[in-house]
Amino acid sequence: MLTVLSMTYFWLKAGHIIFVIFWMAGLFMLPRYFVYHQEAPEGSPENAVWTDRERKLLKIILWPSLTVVWVLGLALAVTTGAFAQGWFHAKLLLVLALSGYHVWLAGYHKALALGERRLTGKKLRLLNEVPGMAAALIVIMVVIKPF
Repeated sequence: MLTVLSMTYFWLKAGHIIFVIFWMAGLFMLPRYFVYHQEAPEGSPENAVWTDRERKLLKIILWPSLTVVWVLGLALAVTTGAFAQGWFHAKLLLVLALSGYHVWLAGYHKALALGERRLTGKKLRLLNEVPGMAAALIVIMVVIKPF
């Protein structure tokens, strides 16, 4: 029985890491797409292409990855008793913030699709750094477990 639980843990962990990679790749790509989208003239065929690319990235990669990351991550937390550990609370807060960032990106995609260009390319390029910083902090929480 212990062997089965042990193997389940490793499969959960592997799946979680795989889908975190997919999710992070999408979080890095989408703001970059927004930069290129905003450079395309409104109403142009290029503008429509960027809207479609963003929609597909959200629908095919980002939303499914986010869902699987949460399901497998919570399963891992329950399996390992992580809810009782301080580092996990910090990680969970960071993942919640990153999930909020994801939702905000999806909203910005809808605004761009409607022709609203609220941010400059420079601000979007700066926003592209958010997932990298969050990922670094999350990895430190998981590997170092500072508290």
